[in-house]
Amino acid sequence: MKLAVPKEKRDGETRVAATPETVKKFKSLGLEVAIESGAGVGANFSDADYAAAGASVAPDAASALANADIVLKVRGPSAEETALLKQGAVLAALLAPHTDKDAPAALAARGVTAFAMELLPRISRAQSMDVLSSQANLAGYKAVIDAAATYGRAMPMMMTAAGTIAPARVLVMGVGVAGLQAIATAKRLGAIVSATDVRPATKEQVESLGGTFVAVMDDEFKNAQTAAGYAKPMSPEYQAKQAALTAETIKKQDIVITTALIPGRKAPILVTEEMIKTMKPGSVIVDLAAGAGGNTPLSKPDETVVAHGVTIMGNTNLPGALAADASSLYSRNLFNFISLLVDKKTGALAIDWNDEIVSGSGLTKDGEIVHPSLKG
Repeated sequence: MKLAVPKEKRDGETRVAATPETVKKFKSLGLEVAIESGAGVGANFSDADYAAAGASVAPDAASALANADIVLKVRGPSAEETALLKQGAVLAALLAPHTDKDAPAALAARGVTAFAMELLPRISRAQSMDVLSSQANLAGYKAVIDAAATYGRAMPMMMTAAGTIAPARVLVMGVGVAGLQAIATAKRLGAIVSATDVRPATKEQVESLGGTFVAVMDDEFKNAQTAAGYAKPMSPEYQAKQAALTAETIKKQDIVITTALIPGRKAPILVTEEMIKTMKPGSVIVDLAAGAGGNTPLSKPDETVVAHGVTIMGNTNLPGALAADASSLYSRNLFNFISLLVDKKTGALAIDWNDEIVSGSGLTKDGEIVHPSLKG
């Protein structure tokens, strides 16, 4: 069987879906691997690196994708790339099915068996395939590094003969994978870090990293999480109390990192324009949800905006700024996933649709859109 990795065509996408390391692993499964020339350049992997790992280097996408049984990408294929996929081919990528509304239908019409990696079930057996976590981890780190580079002062406390420099204050809003890494990174840089989240269980995680948890700690908050670990809807009264506490906290911050995303929906507003007006001149906000509408009303995707003396950064692909590491992690996630679909003895596709990982990430099959969230 042939596995193909074309060069990413979307503007600004520097990552690649396979590295020389994973090429060797795919070869060990009995797969032929074709890489489009230049596919790894953005992540500092040369054609020679891939050839040395055992891949054939194709001059263009058409040559790479010709008769490919499995296709790996970072982002979903363009219309031109979709037209090059053979009927029955397996595609695994970040397909953004809830925002790229036309993609599922186009892939189904082409007869492609597509797996959207962002739909992967969040279960322990799938952790090694969890592309959202591997990429969010890097995004949380890079958000703090970018904020520190933009912020016009030092991050740690510095005691000098000329006087003492106070440490920067960093607030992280949303304590998922990205938020936890942002907390850890800001602490390593010497900042005073606080964090907020709607899930009570995150309080212990924040404090274990040396951060201060910010929330109205009443009885409603203490019972605001389901047995499965998800947040319960909060009453309007609690939301008002929490908003007042957040507004008071933000006034004192130098850097705010926002990370709140809701799959398939517009990102919630966490920092209002009124809150931004109260921040100190020179403060920085890094909005990791800028591509989904933003956690502030002033965020703009892939732009840096200065409003009311505050710099608001809206990079929508922070992992791509760490392309080598992001590609290494992402490609390992894909290898672990594809290993589920390939018979180890014969090297042929053996897709078990009864496996919850397979069915949970399956987007299209046999000419139809099959994921429950998109049917009907």
